Parts: sequence; structure tokens; C-alpha cells
Amino acid sequence: MHVWGHLKTVSKHRWLVMVHCFQVGLYWRGLTHDLSKFSPTEFWAGARYYQGDRSPNVAEREANGYSRAWMHHKGRNRHHFEYWTDLKKGTREYVPVPMPTEYLVEMCMDRIAACKTYHGKDYADGDALAYLEKAQESPLMHPETMEKTRFLLSMLAQCGEKETFRFIRQHVLRGESFPQ
Repeated sequence: MHVWGHLKTVSKHRWLVMVHCFQVGLYWRGLTHDLSKFSPTEFWAGARYYQGDRSPNVAEREANGYSRAWMHHKGRNRHHFEYWTDLKKGTREYVPVPMPTEYLVEMCMDRIAACKTYHGKDYADGDALAYLEKAQESPLMHPETMEKTRFLLSMLAQCGEKETFRFIRQHVLRGESFPQ
């Protein structure tokens, strides 16, 4: 069990997400981000499968074939695109639906903070975009959500954090259309 290491990692991650959410004007999302990680289901699995350089959910999934902590987490946190699925009328198959803007922005802040947490001093503004492309999540995420996420993370990689956060604050969260 790596209780202390896991607690430090979760706390650092939550702090970074909060700071970033505050910078773009999402105060409540920043304050309440990932509180479920302190629930027994998520916390003890995180401590048990902690490695310090990647999500413990990956290790739990490798060990058991699934991650109970991840299923708990994604079902309670709207900043994960996996939360945004519903039954398709007619076929009754689960399909992704577009994420509301405030949760999409929180998801981007979450990804940036995760890269900062796990990469440490080696973090670069292109890391979140690289992870998005490597993870091959496109088929699982609604196309509109993927397009907007890719746009914001590409902007981060090209223009940096200050300009991207300004754009989010002044345009995205005011409901303006994303550039094509």
C-alpha cells in the first residue's frame, strides 16, 4: 500500500486542476474536481495500485481485467467523456453524446494537470495533445467533443497556456462557436 504517495499525487493533481479552472473562471468545477477520489472505492484501489508515474487505474485494470475504481470515478464525474453516453433511440446501443462546455473545459484542465503531475519537470505544453492522440479515444468520444478537445489541446501545444486559457475564458465559456 502506498497511501502517502497516492494521497500526495491526488492532492497535487486536484490542486493543479483547481488553479487552472480558477484561471478560466470555472470556480465551482475547480473546487469540486475529483472529490470521489477520496471515496473508499477509489482511494484504497489508488493506494494499492499506486506507481507514481501513471494512473493506478491502469495497473488495477492490468491486474483484474477491469478497474472498479475507474468505473466508480467515471460514473460520478461529468468531466470525463465516458460519463456522457446514452442509449440510442431505436437500437438501444450506448453511444457518446456531446459534452456540455463547462465539463469539456474541465476535462481539458484535468488532462493538462495529469500530464503536469506525471511528467513533472519534463512537462511540455504539447503533452496533453500527444496523450489524446496516443490514447485513440476518438471512437469512444462524441465527434463534436473530440473536435473541440483536439482544438483546445492543439492551441495549448502551439500557443501556450496563457493564450489558451485566455481564449477559453473570453470565448469558449461565453458560448462562442469554436473556429473551424
